[in-house]
Amino acid sequence: MKYLKLFIRLLLGVFMTNAGFSHLTVARQEFVAQVPTWLQFSAGFTDFVVLASGVVEIALGLAMLFLWKKKALVGALLALFYVLIFPGNINQYVNHIDAFGLNTDQARLIRLFFQPVLIFLALWSTGGFKYWKLWLKGKLKE
Repeated sequence: MKYLKLFIRLLLGVFMTNAGFSHLTVARQEFVAQVPTWLQFSAGFTDFVVLASGVVEIALGLAMLFLWKKKALVGALLALFYVLIFPGNINQYVNHIDAFGLNTDQARLIRLFFQPVLIFLALWSTGGFKYWKLWLKGKLKE
């Protein structure tokens, strides 16, 4: 189980780092489609959201790969990030926005069910569940 958790943690780290760099480069326009319409105040702000989320993804990805001693904190933060970006996935489904090869409502709906899986994997592979439990009880000392 230890090695499976390590594998998942490293996989999430690589995935997040790659996704973050793609925010800044090759998939920038695709990620614009992920920004919820209620958050698109202007084209410049929307682009800022895409760039900022890309930087956060790179930071979280690298932290998953290299901050072994803080893995529970990093996993909890990554799970929180997945929660925060979920409205973008909902927006893509509700508004029928094609991006990332998701060009049918069925494909966009199926994708919605993968976000909770990512949240679970981030928490499970890092021990982040324990971190959140301590934080919710007010017993976190970091």
